[in-house]
Amino acid sequence: MKWKVGPQRSLYVDDWLDIRIADVELPDGQHREHRLLHTKPGAGAVAVNRDRQVLLLWRHRFITDTWGWEIPIGRIEDGESPAVAAAREFEEETGWRPGPLRPLFEVRPTPGLSTSRHSIFLADGAVYIGEATDKSEADRVDWVPLADVRAHITKGEMTSGTTIAALLYILSEPLSST
Repeated sequence: MKWKVGPQRSLYVDDWLDIRIADVELPDGQHREHRLLHTKPGAGAVAVNRDRQVLLLWRHRFITDTWGWEIPIGRIEDGESPAVAAAREFEEETGWRPGPLRPLFEVRPTPGLSTSRHSIFLADGAVYIGEATDKSEADRVDWVPLADVRAHITKGEMTSGTTIAALLYILSEPLSST
């Protein structure tokens, strides 16, 4: 069943977010007003070292007032490819340069509400290049064993949908570098 989307009305627009109301016709003919969020696409990278550890950020999210482990990810700037954005965000947020990036997958974390799209890449390891230039992103940056991912999810220490999708994807596939 495909919903028919009619006219949309803007509620709010800034550089990060475009919130709209759409007139949606359901398959049974009913009409509903549905909110939708348009966002610019993002890109992130997962670096896994030879010890099967992944470089993660320990950060606070004020919206949910929670702390958790996340992969480095951020917005793709105009004119930037997803791979370049993923590498840039990785360096800015961690102070590490990822190895060559290989595409893993694309995820749309909230397709019932948002156009949000994240391109995720995999790197075999990373090289430390200095302090993170974006110091507002994380309280700390650590290599976390992939074997601990399930426990972090269970304890509520990893709740980002994109992070969980990326790490579970990696855990489900054999890695060529290990």
